[in-house]
Amino acid sequence: MKYFYSFLFLLLMAPAIHAQDDLLDMLESEDEATAEPLPVKSTWKTMKLVNLHTTEMVKHKGLDFRVTHRFGNIGEPSGGGPHNLWGLDNSADIRISFDYGITDDLQIGIGRSKYNELIDASVKWRILSQKTKGMPVSVVFYANGAITPERDPDNRYDDWRNRMSYFTQILIARKFSDRLSFEVAPGMLYRNMVERVVDGEGNTLTDEHTNFVVGLGGRFMITKRFGIMADYVQVFSEFRQNYKPKNYYPPLGLGMVVETGGHVFHLTLTNAPGIVANNYIPETTDSWMDGGMKLGFNISRVFHF
Repeated sequence: MKYFYSFLFLLLMAPAIHAQDDLLDMLESEDEATAEPLPVKSTWKTMKLVNLHTTEMVKHKGLDFRVTHRFGNIGEPSGGGPHNLWGLDNSADIRISFDYGITDDLQIGIGRSKYNELIDASVKWRILSQKTKGMPVSVVFYANGAITPERDPDNRYDDWRNRMSYFTQILIARKFSDRLSFEVAPGMLYRNMVERVVDGEGNTLTDEHTNFVVGLGGRFMITKRFGIMADYVQVFSEFRQNYKPKNYYPPLGLGMVVETGGHVFHLTLTNAPGIVANNYIPETTDSWMDGGMKLGFNISRVFHF
């Protein structure tokens, strides 16, 4: 008989328990609906993929010290092969840079590249941050001004202003999950001085002062500390389409990202010769199909003051 009363008690209590569960679910749903939207963090591990900048910023009073190295071409048709250890004996570009966070949403930077001896100063400003609700993307404005002090035997740089170039870009990124992030990056490069050349048919062609570009980039984290990344930059240029003696190609980069404590290490492959957009946008003349990819790496260390 005691089992009967126990069963009857459970039967009477079941609706109350179910009602309590429903009430808790309703309260949780209301909490989620009224919760304050939070910023989405760690869309990227660092401020650059292979060639493209990302929407990641240096924190307030943080200093990002970065060393980037790009070796020579790997494939023999593009000057690589075993005699120069598949490009490792050569150096296409080396860059050392410092970026400082004035606030969490504003940073300034300076860098020096081997390619064209380029010295650049940059600013990066976060306009919008992706939120858990409401704002689906992050938007960052990037701009730099650069000058090349390289010696010029042709005296093209008599006026120092001819050595200047300027690059601006809007970075629009979304973190779809803890593993997957993607960005679109339209931009514009302006150079004060450009080439004037004669093609194979005797026509004089002048390079554009302004080049518009659209970049695409993504990253997929396989583990919390290891992932793969890729980026592509489409350059819109009639000069590069029509000048047949020299072939130009869109910069394409693939890479791996490894986070080790306070360091983030990138191992990359790209056909872009320069590290900075002012160099690689107008001067990428190597093809992946001909072995024109270059092994590279960068190491980033952030200091906090």
